[in-house]
Amino acid sequence: MIITLTGPNSFGLKRELDGLVRAFLAQHSDTGDMGLERVEGDEAEADRISEALTSLPFLAAKKLVVLRNAGANKKFVEGSEKLLSGVPDTTDVLIVEPKLDKRSGYYKYLKKATDYREFNELDVNGLARWAAGEAKAAGGSLGPADARFLVERAGANQQLLANELDKLLLYQPDVTRDIIELLTEPIPQSTVFELLEAAFAGNARRALLLYQEQRMLKVEPLAIIAMLAWQLHVLALIKTAGNRTPETIAKEAKVSPYVIKKSLGAARSLTLPHLKMLIADLLDIDTRLKSESLDADEALQNYLLRLAGD
Repeated sequence: MIITLTGPNSFGLKRELDGLVRAFLAQHSDTGDMGLERVEGDEAEADRISEALTSLPFLAAKKLVVLRNAGANKKFVEGSEKLLSGVPDTTDVLIVEPKLDKRSGYYKYLKKATDYREFNELDVNGLARWAAGEAKAAGGSLGPADARFLVERAGANQQLLANELDKLLLYQPDVTRDIIELLTEPIPQSTVFELLEAAFAGNARRALLLYQEQRMLKVEPLAIIAMLAWQLHVLALIKTAGNRTPETIAKEAKVSPYVIKKSLGAARSLTLPHLKMLIADLLDIDTRLKSESLDADEALQNYLLRLAGD
């Protein structure tokens, strides 16, 4: 059995990998971990990889080889089809390739000849469904609306979401919005988006309130500038993308689809010249903060007021 694990969703990939390794060790518990062999393919010599894949198990009836990043090993890739087709029945292989060049023959062979499992980043709806499913599997509950609220509050990082969900379920199996608000803090990136969204909508009062919340969370002005710059960068990607779909924009720019989709509304409210002006104004604040005495909070709040049209 040869399984390929790939894709940008590192959380999903790692969870699958860990589960497969645990299942193998449980099935062959009589030999402990004698049958488990891990090889870093981008560091090991091709001969070392070949030996791991073709040699018989030592003091075990079966062995599992976890082969990581072998696609970076040119010599291995050149002989991979012949080598992998000759793996004995006594050996199972987990090929871990987070980034595969889908134009390559190596990718095409893995896709055709192995149990190919690709783990892509989840959008907000996918993350909400996943969180609700995790809660149910743990014996708790999390409704669809509350699951979406958790994602929007805690962000799209699946590992961080998993940590937050574990904490919530320990406190109370039935997770509600009130419990989420009580036990979690909005991540700065999420709040900065809300801050920009409020400003673009002309809601100066809410934008300033969200700015103050950031400062109470001890987020420094330069960090807020950096996050604002990132969000403006995302808006620029969308404004210059032509007729590309959000999924295509995300893939080409190597940005989470969740981030792109969440920014579409704000992008529609802006013209490209206006966006360029906002970027230039933020750059000016950043430059002045680093070169002269300037009240950072006052400068940023005035910037937000200009965004809101006040």
